[in-house]
Amino acid sequence: MSGTGVELSHRAMAMLRAVAAHRAQMSRSCEPDLFIDGFSCCDQVTAHALARGGLIRPADRASALARVPAELTEAGRAAIEVTAVA
Repeated sequence: MSGTGVELSHRAMAMLRAVAAHRAQMSRSCEPDLFIDGFSCCDQVTAHALARGGLIRPADRASALARVPAELTEAGRAAIEVTAVA
């Protein structure tokens, strides 16, 4: 569990690693969908939780495009670092 209250399952961590590797895009909706390697992520519930929990966000906040690159927040980077050390 992170400080944001988002349960970080193995799947959630894999999603964070894909974002960190610049392989992810997300929609700019109020419940943003995550796309990895151009494909819709199979677990949008977890993708929504990562966004709501402040671990990922759209990298391009000025664009009105349907999909924009996704990026980790400080909390998202910290979550990856904690699991890399453990």
